[in-house]
Amino acid sequence: MRFALIGQPNCGKSTLFNQVAGYKAETGNFSGTTVTFTESKVRVLGEVVNLVDLPGTYTLAGMNPAERESLAYLTTREVDVIINVIDASHLLQGLNLTMELLELNRPLVVTLNMMDEAARLGMQIDGARLAELLGVPVLPLIASKGRGIKLLFTTALETARAAAPPKRLRYSKDLEDAIHATMAGIDGQFAPLQAELVAIKLLEGTPQLVEQARSIVPGLLPNVQALQHVIEHSHGQPAAWVVNTERRNQASRIVSSVMRQGERYLSLRDRLDDILLHPVLGYVCLVVIMLLFFEGVYGFGRLVEPPVLAVLDILSQYILGFIAPGTLFAQIVTGLIQGITGGIAIVLPYLLPFLVGMGVLEDIGYLPRIAFLMDALMHKLGLHGKAVVPFILGYGCNVPAVMSTRILEEKRDRYLAAALATLVPCAARLAVVFGLVAFYLGPVLALAIYLFNLFVIAVTGKLLSRALPEDSPGLIMEIPVYRLPTLRTVLQKARYRVNEFVVEAWPVLIGGSIVLSLLVYFKLSSYFDLLARPVTWTLGLPQSVGVPLIFGILRKELSLVMLGQALGSTNFARVLSPEQMITFSVFVVFYIPCLATLSVLRRELGTRAMFSIAGLTVVIALIAAFAARVLAILAAPFIGV
Repeated sequence: MRFALIGQPNCGKSTLFNQVAGYKAETGNFSGTTVTFTESKVRVLGEVVNLVDLPGTYTLAGMNPAERESLAYLTTREVDVIINVIDASHLLQGLNLTMELLELNRPLVVTLNMMDEAARLGMQIDGARLAELLGVPVLPLIASKGRGIKLLFTTALETARAAAPPKRLRYSKDLEDAIHATMAGIDGQFAPLQAELVAIKLLEGTPQLVEQARSIVPGLLPNVQALQHVIEHSHGQPAAWVVNTERRNQASRIVSSVMRQGERYLSLRDRLDDILLHPVLGYVCLVVIMLLFFEGVYGFGRLVEPPVLAVLDILSQYILGFIAPGTLFAQIVTGLIQGITGGIAIVLPYLLPFLVGMGVLEDIGYLPRIAFLMDALMHKLGLHGKAVVPFILGYGCNVPAVMSTRILEEKRDRYLAAALATLVPCAARLAVVFGLVAFYLGPVLALAIYLFNLFVIAVTGKLLSRALPEDSPGLIMEIPVYRLPTLRTVLQKARYRVNEFVVEAWPVLIGGSIVLSLLVYFKLSSYFDLLARPVTWTLGLPQSVGVPLIFGILRKELSLVMLGQALGSTNFARVLSPEQMITFSVFVVFYIPCLATLSVLRRELGTRAMFSIAGLTVVIALIAAFAARVLAILAAPFIGV
């Protein structure tokens, strides 16, 4: 049995999923796409159910990949019940999607999440009346606190067992006439899709249904287009607008029947945005918050790294004591130990608190506010407003950041957003900054690199916008309410990302460490260093840094782990000057994206775009690192480095 969760962004759908999924959730791609869904097995009344968390979407119109894949999943897969999660404080917007879900002719359960937030806003919702009007079960929920979850899933199971699909609400007469006229030409040729659903989606102009009709029943499309013209002539709007307006009118009538607006209770949270989104104070708060964030990550890493390194050094010496020194086997074991040690002692102490901190900022609702603030600033510099979304994702990982550029309609916009997203320092790059600059030179300089990165992205965006001229539209996004994050959800998010590091990145770190040991043993590392010598010489870095930079293309954490091997010490203060630490970190932050990101760039934008973006990042990294070196030398007397 399979349950599918669907809802609009910020409705708390993923919070609900995380509350019941435990640690058994798996993330995968829809076939042939980079759009992801998450799936887990849960037990409901003794029965094992596959629970699928579909991408957040405002509609099933099929205008972007998330909408197309969600519609295809719900109509072609074995889904026993659809659970529609609605933000109770935005009931009208949520019901717009519900109107579409009713058209699918699949068992449906509606749950009103964040009922506490709705009550705080003075909203009183008659759930029984709403269930009567929709013809489906409607249940209250506060997913973040675990309230209402058990009743929701037991009701969903009962609904699935009953297998009684609801009836959709009727629209205006002329639209209903057009739907029935379209159905007459379908005659079951789109099975397993219901003829009524196909008719509505064709009138709405849903791309994948139009393509199907073109190949299955080519004679149907002229009739559909004629009906669309009739609707447009009578309403003065395109047919797609008319269909959406009908749904919204239905939703509005329902809301007016089931909701009463009482007195709104203003609290501290209502006044926070007056400060955090202020055109001046907002940026001051952003810098302060990010400084505290960096200080927390740095403090945890500085507390954990030295004792862990000391213990691992003792274990390493003990293990190597059983092996004859200078042999090939000893060299391989040394590389293996250094790779394991680097992951445990150098990367994880900074990666783990960074991911926990990002999870807290995301769940509180501050990340969308950062996006809003940065859009207001960067838009003045010529950046595309929607590119802020990939920027935010990029701080976790550049791979989903590049994937998210698919929300942009124009190829030029996708290229620009992807190019800029690859410059955003992901968790792996920031681990290098924390492990090198923050640890040895302090968190203030680490924050300075972060702010310098934003400046470089802004300048690059301005230059690229001029090179690829086009009007840059503003950003339209919903700012969610502030919520208290739950420890379980935050730790689960961090655990998934740490698991990615352990399963995907750590083996690469260990393998790269062993390869470097072999290169040193066979005296081949110098040849790789010569390849990178133009870069290391220009930036004033030791020649032996070449190998870590080359292998860092595989995984950015690898550059820091291999740096210790290449220089012969993990105490970087002994082998690198402060200027060299800053220069190396800035170069790593900007230069060629990791192998996984390059692969996604090629898949999303093509091979030519991948190589052009990779080349662009090298040029930017050289200029930025050289500028950082000069600034570090000039500022050395004042900052004490």
